Amino acid sequence: MADVETFDQPMTIRGLAADSRQLAGGFFLVLAAQFMTVIMLAAAMAPGYNFNTAAISDLGVISETALLFNASLVVVGIFNIVGGYFFYRIHGKRWLLAIFTVAGLGALGAGVFPLDTGGLHGLFALVAFLFFNLQAIGSATRLTGAMRVLSLLAGILGLVFVVLMAIGDAGNTAVFGPIGHGGTERMIVYPVMLWMVALGGYLFGTDSSAVQPN
Repeated sequence: MADVETFDQPMTIRGLAADSRQLAGGFFLVLAAQFMTVIMLAAAMAPGYNFNTAAISDLGVISETALLFNASLVVVGIFNIVGGYFFYRIHGKRWLLAIFTVAGLGALGAGVFPLDTGGLHGLFALVAFLFFNLQAIGSATRLTGAMRVLSLLAGILGLVFVVLMAIGDAGNTAVFGPIGHGGTERMIVYPVMLWMVALGGYLFGTDSSAVQPN
């Protein structure tokens, strides 16, 4: 396999030099920051929206927020795939690139097929829920120090709540506890989005040797 220098050659964008580490960090940071901002704004705009009982995807079928929310999801999907590719140029692990790609396709599909389209949305959303958290866990194998620990914690926490949501949606709503379905779903999404903000800043602020290439 090629060494890390081969994966992390500087690139030029409109005359500005940027390496793969900076590009990956930029895509991840914008991805997560815009999505969390859109969720907050859309929930404030949607008439009668209830954080405790409503799904995040409900924001994609309410007329006042549908375009904003679904467009944001499409951005999440595209940026995760592109950012995952630049991250791959640092670490060189195809299996990890595949996880980022599948997660991105899940988000992209959930945005293209909103909640009112039926089963396709549910399938894409489940893929996104699973693989965004798996990419956090997978990334921990390529990171060091506190960022490795944060990656593991975010991914494991998200997967725990994926299981709880599946149990609750199957009929045992008691597992949602006081946070309800809406809170449970946000515990799948928020930790991994916060992790992506942290990862974006981490990649901006460290050199490529902080990501293990082998």
